[in-house]
Amino acid sequence: IYDDVDLEALVNDMTSLLPYKSLHSTCKTRHSDPAPPFHDSHGNGVRSNELAPARRPASNLATTPSPLGQKVRRSKPMRILAVRQLQEEEQQVRPASLPAIPNPFPELCSPTGSPTLGSDSLPQPAGTHIIQVFGEDGVGKVVEVPADMTARDVCQLLVYKSHCLDDECWTLVEHHPLLGLERCVEDHELVVQVQAYMFPDSKFFFRKNYAKYEFFRKPLNFFPEQMVAWCQDSNGTIPPSQLLQTFLNSSRCPEIQGFLYMKEMGRKSWKKLFVFLRRSGLYCSTKGMSKEPRHLHLLSDLDESNVFTVTAGRKMYNAPTDYQFCIKPCKGRAELKELRVLCAEDEQSRTCWMTAFRVLKYGILLYQNYKIPHQRKTASSNFSTAVRSVSENSLVAMDFSGRTGRVIDNPAEALSAAKEEGHTWRKRSQRMNVLGNPCPQDPPILTSVIHRTQLWFHGRIMREESHRLITQQGQVDGLFLLRDSRSNPKAFVLTLCHHQKIRHFQILPYEEDGQVFLSLDDGSTKFMDLIHLVEFYQLNRGALPCKLKHPCTMVTL
Repeated sequence: IYDDVDLEALVNDMTSLLPYKSLHSTCKTRHSDPAPPFHDSHGNGVRSNELAPARRPASNLATTPSPLGQKVRRSKPMRILAVRQLQEEEQQVRPASLPAIPNPFPELCSPTGSPTLGSDSLPQPAGTHIIQVFGEDGVGKVVEVPADMTARDVCQLLVYKSHCLDDECWTLVEHHPLLGLERCVEDHELVVQVQAYMFPDSKFFFRKNYAKYEFFRKPLNFFPEQMVAWCQDSNGTIPPSQLLQTFLNSSRCPEIQGFLYMKEMGRKSWKKLFVFLRRSGLYCSTKGMSKEPRHLHLLSDLDESNVFTVTAGRKMYNAPTDYQFCIKPCKGRAELKELRVLCAEDEQSRTCWMTAFRVLKYGILLYQNYKIPHQRKTASSNFSTAVRSVSENSLVAMDFSGRTGRVIDNPAEALSAAKEEGHTWRKRSQRMNVLGNPCPQDPPILTSVIHRTQLWFHGRIMREESHRLITQQGQVDGLFLLRDSRSNPKAFVLTLCHHQKIRHFQILPYEEDGQVFLSLDDGSTKFMDLIHLVEFYQLNRGALPCKLKHPCTMVTL
């Protein structure tokens, strides 16, 4: 009875009419056992394959329903290779055969989605963001940066585009004018993440900061012994290397302690408290100088906060002194009530608190940021080659009177050599005038204006403005600038930082033999122009408290 039905022809007729999926699901319901018989209208038992003729038309197959609403079950299972092979080929060929249609609405896709339809598995490039960086002149520059670009990379890019000298002192500054706060963004921080939590009126500034890693070179100047609890317990002088190792070591980190003025929340008054800084956070004592746990009050958590310099503390916060700093939450746009505005007694105390906050928060990561520029000096940079900076150790007084040069170690001998060198420069300029240069009676025009092209000359600015520039670029020893004197039109002023104090030295003109010279030590050492004066005091201290090391510059992007 089974030989009367041509199953292969029946399957071919069904595949031409039914969808592949329904046929495939029907084939899966077959059983190896014969289908049970059912009764016709006369009560006779008949098998399902006996009801089908040998050659049933295709139209009858498509329209005739199965009796009793049951699915037709075949008596023998059969693997239909042609249908399954066609389905597999369809799954493999169809996605590749379709063209990649550009998505007209890419902004509706997920961050990991594809910009084209039909190619979701393709890798996508990282997103880029737009930031605006301002120079010292207030002119901004738009920069397109990727999401994983650090502050050091942005500084390297701006140095390359602005044709500046590349060193480790360039920094990106986060400035909040409404709050009167600013801070140097750490070199490892992602600029896009920092910008995400900034106010709409906040800005990025590009400037130099010589004090960013100065504490690695001179730690004792930044961490006085009376403020470090570990130093007081040791009862002795601590080597600089050991002091930094303890700060970078998480197991035995010292504490910074001292009295600070803190602005009370919701009030204009300030309260003097005993505050100490640990790796776990900034605490104040509610009972004198007690450090018992029951007397401690947490002011701020280091991991969730950043330390800022207050630029307008007197006017905005009515601070008792000029040495304010602020603890601001990292994430979220903090309101005024969430800020911890603190005030120190002097600049050294403020610098100690702010530096210790950075060291305790970032630890060894700061030291790695400090070492990266030194490691790149031997290798070529991606943007420009590294330039050796002028340091105190590379500039010494030398004597070349003999056949071989020697270093002058005696300070008195170095001072006499400096005076003799100044006289030599004056005689050389007089000899040049005799040989045909402009006559002594008419001062040379080039000599009187050539200093205005130098980076360290800032023209006719106020004393307060010079203080602001020196403070912004880090109050380190040897940071200087020159400006026009507002009291004497023919004189100049040298503004110099030494021991975190800013001093001013007037440079007066002196006339000798019909020629005008410049001097800042009452005529003992005279110079033809300001460039000679600066070059001389970069090599010799002379009448100054320290040598001129770091020029205070203003960058124009």
